[in-house]
Amino acid sequence: MAHVVLYYHIVWRTKRSEHSITEEYERELYAYIHGYCKEKQCTLIRIGGMSDHLHMLVAIRPDIAVSDFMKVLKTETSKWLKSHKSKFPMFNGWANGYAAFTYCERDKEMIRHYIMNQKVHHRGVEFRSEYESMLAEWSIDPKTDLFLKDDD
Repeated sequence: MAHVVLYYHIVWRTKRSEHSITEEYERELYAYIHGYCKEKQCTLIRIGGMSDHLHMLVAIRPDIAVSDFMKVLKTETSKWLKSHKSKFPMFNGWANGYAAFTYCERDKEMIRHYIMNQKVHHRGVEFRSEYESMLAEWSIDPKTDLFLKDDD
């Protein structure tokens, strides 16, 4: 039997980066996402974000492709958010795609802390700059990355 631990720092954003995740009710959304992770037998280590994007550090089981995990998560949370329109009146869906970066055990605490401090972090840094810094860390050219582009 193999022992595999895969930590993903996953970032995804609202459609057109609209500010539609209300701070007053974001914890309810986070609890829903936590339940989804438990249902999939994955471990949500930390979740946080802003009104236009979310970050999470999650250990996904090796038999679940991150693409499948995120496709279902985005679909289910979109349905949930739309069913709670009174709490999230501006939510119109998630943008296409997501960004997933892998980390090892020694980086886990650093990423957890980074996600925990998103509100403070974004007082001085816009999301685009934050994301481009992440790309730079992984030597990805922002000109070739499609994460911040909207189809509609």
